[in-house]
Amino acid sequence: MPLEAGLLEILACPACHAPLKEQDTELICTAQDCGLAYPVRDGIPVLLVDEARRPA
Repeated sequence: MPLEAGLLEILACPACHAPLKEQDTELICTAQDCGLAYPVRDGIPVLLVDEARRPA
């Protein structure tokens, strides 16, 4: 289920504060040196660095 457009505009990566983009069931940091992927569970973004994964 996609996030509301307004919500995605105000969210930022907790680690580096770069904008996030939605991809499948995750929010991906757009910063080249960060790139963390945050899960979205039941339509709620989990923006905890401990819960994020490093993309391959």
